[in-house]
Parts: sequence; C-alpha cells; structure tokens
Amino acid sequence: MDKLAFLQIEFLENSIKSYIIFVSVLLIGILFKSFLSSRLRKLIYRLVGDKINPEGKREFDSLLKKPINYFLLVTILYFSFNALSFPESWNLNDSSVFGLKMIISKATSFFFIYTIFWTLLRSIDYVGLRLLHKAEKTESKVDDQLIPFAIEIAKVLIVVFGVLIVLANVFDTDVTALAAGLGIGGVAIALASKESLENLLGSFTIFFDKPFQVGDIITIGSVTGVVEKVGFRSTRVRTYDKSVVTVPNKNLINTELDNLGVRPVRRVKFNIGLLYNTPSDKIKNIVDELQELIDTHPITNQDGKVRFLEFGESSLNIMVLYYTNGSDWEVMINTQQEINYKIIEIVRRNETDFAFPSRSLYFENSLKS
Repeated sequence: MDKLAFLQIEFLENSIKSYIIFVSVLLIGILFKSFLSSRLRKLIYRLVGDKINPEGKREFDSLLKKPINYFLLVTILYFSFNALSFPESWNLNDSSVFGLKMIISKATSFFFIYTIFWTLLRSIDYVGLRLLHKAEKTESKVDDQLIPFAIEIAKVLIVVFGVLIVLANVFDTDVTALAAGLGIGGVAIALASKESLENLLGSFTIFFDKPFQVGDIITIGSVTGVVEKVGFRSTRVRTYDKSVVTVPNKNLINTELDNLGVRPVRRVKFNIGLLYNTPSDKIKNIVDELQELIDTHPITNQDGKVRFLEFGESSLNIMVLYYTNGSDWEVMINTQQEINYKIIEIVRRNETDFAFPSRSLYFENSLKS
C-alpha cells in the first residue's frame, strides 16, 4: 500500500491519481476518437442512409465527419477535465454564480448543444441530397421544386429549436415567458419583417398555385431564364447568358409572369424586304415557296403564314410567321437558322435580292434663258 501512497500526493489540491485519470481519459479518447466517429457515423447511416447507392456513404461521411468529430472531442475533454477540480484556495464562485466556473460550464453546454444540432443539420442535408437523387430519376418536376423547400423548412425548424435549447440551458432563459413576450411583440415583429413575410407567403403561393416549376423557362419583367430553385425568400433564375438572377417571391406573384415552359409552340415572326424592282410574279413565287417551306418543315406546325403585306420606304415587305413545336429555345433558334438559309436560297433563285434602307434624291434643274 505504501508503494501507492504517492498517488495521494496533491498538486494544486488535486492528487496525482486525479492527474493520471485526466491524462488517461484524454489519451484514450484521442486514440479511439476516429474509431468512435466511424462507429457513430455507421449507426446514423443505418437510420438515414441509402444502402442502394454506393456513393451515398461517401456523401454522408463528407457531411457528418466534421461535426461528429467535434462532438466527440468536446465529450472527451468534458470527461477528462471532470477528473480534476479547481483548488479551493482560488476562492472561485460556484457555477450558479457568474465567474470562471460558470463560464466553463456554460461554454461546455453550448458546444455540446451546438455539435448535436450541427450533426442534425448535416443529416438533413444528406437526406435532401438523397431525395434529390431520386427526384432526378422521375419525370415530374414537382418533387425537384418541393424537396429543397421542405429541406429548408426542416433546417429552419431545427435552428429555431436549437436556439430555444441554448436559451433555456445555457442562458437560463424562461422559454415560456419568452414565447409570451413574443406574442405581445408579434405585431411589431410582423411590421418590421413585412417584406420577409410577403416573400414567405409568396413561396407558399408558388407551391400551391404552381405558376411554374423548377426547370421551366419563365419571363418576368426583363428577365428570361430557367428556374433553378424556389426558396423561402426568393427564386433563382438562370438566364441564357449563364448569370443567376435572384427574384423576390412577392414579385413573382404580383407581376405578370410568362411561363414559356408550358407553351406547346414558340413563335417566330419577322419581315423580309425585297427590292422595289422585283416583278409581282417573282414576289408571288417567293411567297408560295416560303409558305411551302414552313408548312413542310418537320419542326414547324401548319399555322404559319407568309404574306406580302406592305410597301415599305425602301422595300417590298413580306411577313414570315411560323411556330416551332415545343418550348425548347435551342430547338427554336436552330430551326430559325435552317429556315433563314432556305429563305436566302429562295430569294436568290427567283433572281431578286434583299433591300436595304436607301433614299433616292431627284434634282430638278430650271434653265433660265
């Protein structure tokens, strides 16, 4: 027994035995942290993981490895330092009174709660990725739009719940009284966040009324592009020059919106101007050939019209109007290019040409005798 007596020797009012326990717990915890992290991730993966998708485990690990490691680190530090106590000679206040003990206790509680809710948020992110992978395999666009929105709602609820837990456990706030206070000040908060509430209500209107879906091509104001995401506050639109325009949701429901994605056809309309010296029979041949061109083209329908409509200032104007099947913009411009090449061939084949803006000036000379 005398051989173990040195374990009772105290340094800063803590025995050598306590220091050995502290160091042992700290070293063992750090050595086994990676193993414990792996086991804990496997346990959570069994609950929310996609066992069919082989890439799912990598995505899951990339999202949850860091928060779980921090959670384990805080846990190891808590249990290792729990073997030691502050010297009474320091005359520190109890943890219920503001001081060093309270700060350490509150900080430990805060980091415990933070890492737990960080893990929950990353788990929700993984579930969202998993659902999006499944949604990409379906033809419906509703799930592509609904899943990100539902994930955002879940994350907001988790954050709100986490804040309440921190207020109750770290700052000793009476959450019930706080809720009552928020009820009294609810009108002021609503007025202060009027635009945010309008955008939030706008997002619900978009989901229930469905004026468009993710992937649709829309025009709102001067913005035309593909809808990429509908969020709480705004909707992201990818324009044709590849920039991303963020449109507040309230604007989407208060402004006229053209959903090009639901169009069965896309319209092309323009005029071609012929030289004024073109004979009428040539004009008629050009009109007939152009009409046949757009009627027989595999991408256009039978609603196209070609008409000699007006005498312009410097040209004889022929209106060309046709519709390409489907709403795809790229199909439309490719079809328009094909038809434009054919128009040039038809005009040149009929031995005339395109007019350009010009003016003729006539000078009258009066000769005086």
